[in-house]
Amino acid sequence: MRVEAEEQLRDLVAERVTAVRAKDVVPLAARQAADVVTFDVLPPLRSHGSWAVNEKTLNWFDGYASDIGYEVHELQVRASGDVGFCWFVYHVSGTLRTGEEIDMWVRATLCCERINGEWRIVHDHESVPFDPATGQAELSLSP
Repeated sequence: MRVEAEEQLRDLVAERVTAVRAKDVVPLAARQAADVVTFDVLPPLRSHGSWAVNEKTLNWFDGYASDIGYEVHELQVRASGDVGFCWFVYHVSGTLRTGEEIDMWVRATLCCERINGEWRIVHDHESVPFDPATGQAELSLSP
């Protein structure tokens, strides 16, 4: 049962990659719990509820003039009963509408719960390291 649950969570992450690359919010929204809480790398400090997260995701997608490069690395998954966790680093790249090139690595943890037989993301936490001497994000780091 645990192995099956962990495989289902790996599938959830694979769906996420496909959806981001396609700039398709629908499959992303389908995996969120209605009361999902996100601690994202983009403002605001936190978002609560699938509606707020979906709106923010659409704005993120719309900010790109190009396709979005999105690759997950070092995926780890654990599940027990109806609770599961996925953690990984991902590489995001592309060209914003402003002309700025994005090429950065982000750390991510998805906390999931099996609700009515389907895995849903109840908490999505993303971060980048920062330099304590300057307080600035370290966006050039890679694994």
